Amino acid sequence: MQLNKTRGDSVDKQNKVKRFKVSRDDIELTLLALPTTIWYLVFSFFPMIGILIAFKDFRMMPGKGFIASLISSEWVGLTNFEFLFKTPDALIILRNTVCYNVIFIILGTVIPVALAIAINQLYSKKLAKTCQTAMFLPHFLSWVVVSYFLFAFLSYDKGIINQLLSSMGQSSVQWYMDPKYWPYIIVFMHIWKSVGYGMVVYLAAITGIDQTYYEAAIIDGATKWQQIRYITIPLIKPIIIIMFIMAVGGIFRSDFGLFYQLPRNAGALFNATATIDTYVYRAIEGTGSMAMSSAAAFFQSVIGFITIVTANTIVKKIDGENGLF
Repeated sequence: MQLNKTRGDSVDKQNKVKRFKVSRDDIELTLLALPTTIWYLVFSFFPMIGILIAFKDFRMMPGKGFIASLISSEWVGLTNFEFLFKTPDALIILRNTVCYNVIFIILGTVIPVALAIAINQLYSKKLAKTCQTAMFLPHFLSWVVVSYFLFAFLSYDKGIINQLLSSMGQSSVQWYMDPKYWPYIIVFMHIWKSVGYGMVVYLAAITGIDQTYYEAAIIDGATKWQQIRYITIPLIKPIIIIMFIMAVGGIFRSDFGLFYQLPRNAGALFNATATIDTYVYRAIEGTGSMAMSSAAAFFQSVIGFITIVTANTIVKKIDGENGLF
């Protein structure tokens, strides 16, 4: 028994030595990962000290740097968060931010998947590339540029749409003065600009599917719809779920350019276009309070973290193999 115990201890020691032995591959992989690690430390983790700004009456002190000013600024607790919740417009900005994002998430999942499947079914590769490029191009356009294009269509005096309405004997529409049209305009413009990116992601996933599945399905007499339903969609489901969870994490954020640059007239269209991001920008535009901006960003980050963890937990309970983490 004593001999077996001694042998067992010897084996355990050898295993520990092997376990903690650093190989050449470990050193090479560590060196490869080092630049990325340094980048994240410098640009992602060290700046997190700025979270303290959300809880202080931050002021840049004369003759002092940022860190010294941050330390010297008065601690005010949750005061910087009050302007988000005590304002009479709090319900409007929260409603718009969440409701628009829910619509964006649903349409931003269904439409790109449908387009990716449709383009993958095209027999002409040149036509498929042309359609793919045409739909992906708006993704690279700035909202400032897009806002001028939209103004060319919606301008009251010389807009293309109003000129068409006039030619048909209809009266011109004050697009930039009536908020009832803007939920549809914003949703349409967001989908138009973002659908190409999602489509490319799903198309790449579809292209990576083993073609033998389809060949076997054809031999069994499966139709195109059956191939899509039982092969394509199930095999790209992990990518769909990951994209969905990532989108849910940003449900309390909004595309600033979409809601600020596109409408132009903030006053008349406030009820339809105001979100947390645009409200914070307009609130601090006159005061220049960095603390209020930091408080709003911190609130969005915390809520985004909670929603993404919640969404991932729900997905893991429904389908344990297809979670983000």
